[in-house]
Amino acid sequence: MNRKLLTAEGYQRLQDELNDLVRKDRPEITKIVSWAASLGDRSENADYIYNKRKLREIDRRIRYLTKLFEVAYKVEYSPEQDGKAYFGAWVELENDDGEIIKFRIVGDEEIYGRKDYISLQSPIAKACLGKSVDDEVKVQTPNGNRVWFINNISYNSSKI
Repeated sequence: MNRKLLTAEGYQRLQDELNDLVRKDRPEITKIVSWAASLGDRSENADYIYNKRKLREIDRRIRYLTKLFEVAYKVEYSPEQDGKAYFGAWVELENDDGEIIKFRIVGDEEIYGRKDYISLQSPIAKACLGKSVDDEVKVQTPNGNRVWFINNISYNSSKI
């Protein structure tokens, strides 16, 4: 894995997930698997089969998160970023048709489960980087170039 950028919130959320998996979820499932295994024939034991599979999923996620934290870099907010769109910024764009989109520029590991987060690697995020309010953003899409204007940039979700 290359170096992975995470916002402070994303880093903490993933750290909390890892702690929950290691301290709460895995011990609970291990206890159930041990109990189910003690009942005898494991080949037709639904509790054993289901929870053993769940335990493998938990172990896989623990390994993934552990390796992620070896290469993760937590990006903290800096007041120098104010007024410009950088990593961790909430950005509001508007096009000539009046269509408005709002999103946060985050690392690849943070976009899952959030429709309002986009990857730093996405074309629209790359086009926004370093831009200020009222700047024009040109994005190459499969349907041709799209032009957006930056209405707002914030590093606090409640201000956008």
